[in-house]
Amino acid sequence: MSYGRLVWVNLMRNKPRTLLTVASVFVALFLFCALWGVLDTLNSAIQIGSETRMATRNAISLVFPLPLAYRDRIAAVPGVRSVSWSNWFGGRDPNDPHGFFAQFAIDGASYLPIYARDFAITEASPAPPGTPVPAGMDPRLASFMMERTAAVVGDALMKKKGWKVGQTIHLDGTIYPGSWPFTIRAVYHPINPAMNADAMFFHWEYLNQNGMHDAGLVGVYVLELSDPSRAGQVARAVDAMFENSSAATKTETERAFQAGFVSMYGNIPFVLEVIGFAVVFSILLVAGNTMMSAFRERIAEIGVMKTLGFGDGTVFGLVLGEAAVITLLGGVPGALLARALVTGLNLGVLPPMTVAPTTVMAGVGIAVGLGLLSGIVPAWQAARLRIVSALRRA
Repeated sequence: MSYGRLVWVNLMRNKPRTLLTVASVFVALFLFCALWGVLDTLNSAIQIGSETRMATRNAISLVFPLPLAYRDRIAAVPGVRSVSWSNWFGGRDPNDPHGFFAQFAIDGASYLPIYARDFAITEASPAPPGTPVPAGMDPRLASFMMERTAAVVGDALMKKKGWKVGQTIHLDGTIYPGSWPFTIRAVYHPINPAMNADAMFFHWEYLNQNGMHDAGLVGVYVLELSDPSRAGQVARAVDAMFENSSAATKTETERAFQAGFVSMYGNIPFVLEVIGFAVVFSILLVAGNTMMSAFRERIAEIGVMKTLGFGDGTVFGLVLGEAAVITLLGGVPGALLARALVTGLNLGVLPPMTVAPTTVMAGVGIAVGLGLLSGIVPAWQAARLRIVSALRRA
């Protein structure tokens, strides 16, 4: 009989205990990788930002707006190729009030060309032939540019809501009260998979006239740089212009801006890490208890094996192998299932959820570690067990 066969026979000696332990490890590693997937998603959100773009916001907080009058002064800063802006809308679908998704009011003529390489238009309402669009913009967005209440929606959101191109939808405003009609004129698909495919963009002028009463307020300015190496100079120049104004600014690379946005989640990453490791530690105790119980039940049998010529090292390896098989049988499927089920889930303003391959590998590594740690003590005790002491229990 091979050693592998012997390990398997010993594991099947008490099937309910073995299966329950495997199931416990499976659930633990699934939860661990799913929790770590949230951390992977937060890291992906940071990577969305481009080093060729910068963001200018209110220096106090993102929730405070900036005057539209800043636009021309920012555009005049050396190193700035173009400037656009956006505002967070914060509406809710009355047919699905708990189905959160992001909505941004943008200046389409300047905003969409800046992000033209980040997403592709997959479907759009037709426009009259020859309808002009700004340089650098997909011609299929002509119908969106012609209509004040038009919107561009991500393909994932379209699928989730069951919306169609040309359909008029209504959102209930929260920051800007009222019922807001929007007509879907185009659908986009992210070229960068880390981008959010569950968002909606519409005309800033529509929000300015109906929600801000022509106040001309901007949430965030987006700066496209002509030379990324001048990002530091541009940031200092922009912030210096408005240093003593009533609305001072903070300018940073888009990647740094995304990192700051993620930091608004506070200690959530730390909490997830603590929960993940607590789950793993609990399962370590469960697996360790299983192996100790199995060892105590087979003391006499181990004595017989040693009498037949099994060396201490062989016995040590057999017991440790049992622990490794139990944890790997549960850990590997748990990690893989977490990647399969969690990847693609949407959290709203963040990119789609993802469980990185490194997280799956870490889960498998933890399974191996659980096997070693849970089996090392009973394996060591089995190896140093004396034949006379063992057979005394026969």
